[in-house]
Amino acid sequence: MTLKIRITEDMKAAMRAKDSQRLSAVRLLLAAMKQKEVDERVELADADVLSIIDKMIKQRRESIVQYEKAARADLAAQEQFEIGVLSAYLPQQMTEAEVAEAVAAAVAESGAASVKDMGKAMALLKPRLAVKADMGKVSALLKSRLS
Repeated sequence: MTLKIRITEDMKAAMRAKDSQRLSAVRLLLAAMKQKEVDERVELADADVLSIIDKMIKQRRESIVQYEKAARADLAAQEQFEIGVLSAYLPQQMTEAEVAEAVAAAVAESGAASVKDMGKAMALLKPRLAVKADMGKVSALLKSRLS
């Protein structure tokens, strides 16, 4: 079962269960997927769907920070719920040790010796770790290793 079909089935299940909060979050995801399909005139693969989900989670995290600054706990809670719904579709996140191991392998493979060579190693890491790890943390770990 593709990820797109699974998400559609989850929407139907939320409708049947009359879970309006979950239904709203899943519909937002389906709308973003449909928008990308229409804009680019392509059928989305699982990797494309995962990148959309990752982007939506990042947006929600940024929104939570803004809502908390504005003392809007109700809206921050809604965003947190949506992150929970969206995260269910992502593959299991890598542990710190696994990320460190992948960074070490990329440094060895690319021959990176200084921060100037960081782009070479990141080019190898990005496709391997795309939605399995927070790329900001990966970048920071790589930078500290090369410094």
